[in-house]
Amino acid sequence: MAHQLQNEYYNYKVVRQFSIAAIVWGVVGMLVGCWIAAQLAWPELGQGIEWLSYGRLRPLHTNAVIFAFGGCALFATSYYVVQRTCNVRLISDKLAAFHFWGWQAVIVAAAISLPLGFTQGKEYAELEWPIDVLITLTWLTYAAVFFGTLAIRKVNHIYVANWFYGAFIIAVALLHVVNSAAIPADWMKSYSVYAGVQDAMVQWWYGHNAVGFFLTAGFLGMMYYFIPKQVGRPVYSYRLSIVHFWALIFTYMWAGPHHLHYTALPDWTQSVGMVFSLILLAPSWGGMINGIMTLSGAWHKLRDDPILRFLIVSLSFYGMSTFEGPMMSIKTVNALSHYTDWTIGHVHSGALGWVGFISMGSLYYLVPRLFGKGEMHSKTAIEVHFWVSTIGIVLYITAMWIAGVMQGLMWRELNPDGTLAYTFVESVKATYPYYVVRFLGGLLYVGGMVLMAWNCWMTAKGGQRVEAKIPALPLIKPAHA
Repeated sequence: MAHQLQNEYYNYKVVRQFSIAAIVWGVVGMLVGCWIAAQLAWPELGQGIEWLSYGRLRPLHTNAVIFAFGGCALFATSYYVVQRTCNVRLISDKLAAFHFWGWQAVIVAAAISLPLGFTQGKEYAELEWPIDVLITLTWLTYAAVFFGTLAIRKVNHIYVANWFYGAFIIAVALLHVVNSAAIPADWMKSYSVYAGVQDAMVQWWYGHNAVGFFLTAGFLGMMYYFIPKQVGRPVYSYRLSIVHFWALIFTYMWAGPHHLHYTALPDWTQSVGMVFSLILLAPSWGGMINGIMTLSGAWHKLRDDPILRFLIVSLSFYGMSTFEGPMMSIKTVNALSHYTDWTIGHVHSGALGWVGFISMGSLYYLVPRLFGKGEMHSKTAIEVHFWVSTIGIVLYITAMWIAGVMQGLMWRELNPDGTLAYTFVESVKATYPYYVVRFLGGLLYVGGMVLMAWNCWMTAKGGQRVEAKIPALPLIKPAHA
């Protein structure tokens, strides 16, 4: 009888847990990012302390922001969306709880092992094999809960957001297992089963698709649910969202080789990566246009709704990043951009603008509903957060774009006799002011995140944990537009 009564309510507990964790890890991960940005401008910081060095903390920053902040935001929103759109409670509360605590254990293990120097040396896949095993178990649990909930849905239709979340779950599982295949040497040391250029190829198949599925497909799931909800209008074109889905997941898988231009990778493979990167522009912009056009007839809401502003501006950054990425994959452009800070600017326009803003907007939507409040504690604080973070992003990416192009031009400049016009040290010296601006931009961005943490704390403190009752009637099947 108690179990039957419980099943009349959605499981908001795990959604609350992941939402709070996303905000906490966001502050931590971004603070680490500010520290290492400061070290590039002022290298004497942390000198002599190994676990505070740039080489140890840089992978901690990327893992914390992508997998701790981004991951927890994805888990919170996907568990909320799958319950609301399927009209059922999560299939297993215990498995959902294991997923939450297992993922927090992964994050803590990363926070301890990476500063101590335990690493596989693979971008976005640095964690050593015991942690990789825990990631696999936790991820399979997540898949079981998500797809199990879909299987018991009371609504025949599977809403498009769940297609994107589902693709993200399946693809990341495949990517992680294949790329992390290793032979253990001891408890915290292993060797990849791949070697040489094959290892590089597998790594960037993983690395680019971690961007494609972890940092794009999952967050597009957020976009397709939270923008229509916040606007109060159906998605602009449901048919376009389906085309967007299939085109994106097919094309993304082939784009990885563009990270390996002008390396030992066979030239034809590099060209395949370039061609598919250019094709990728179409589905990416199709999704961006679909999200933005959902505001048709409701543009005035942007003036008064800072949460909607986060969600819509995130799409602007998504569109910009998905134009810039294909452009940088063209070999002649890549000859200038490769190994420069232009790449860093590109990555962060996507990470700060797209991933950060869509997550923040979605969490601002969720937190009041999870704690029984009509709205966030302070709308003014959301406004301030938006503008401070936007200015921070613009300073950050503009500094890196200018620095990157300058570096590329300096490195290729030749004297009449064919010798290099500039030494590498001269290019580093010329980049210094841009590193200071990048640090200031990052500081503004993390300041906005701290403000968000305070606002969410005050909202939770003034409210109470709520459980929403599942409606007796099934949801109406969305009309195809």
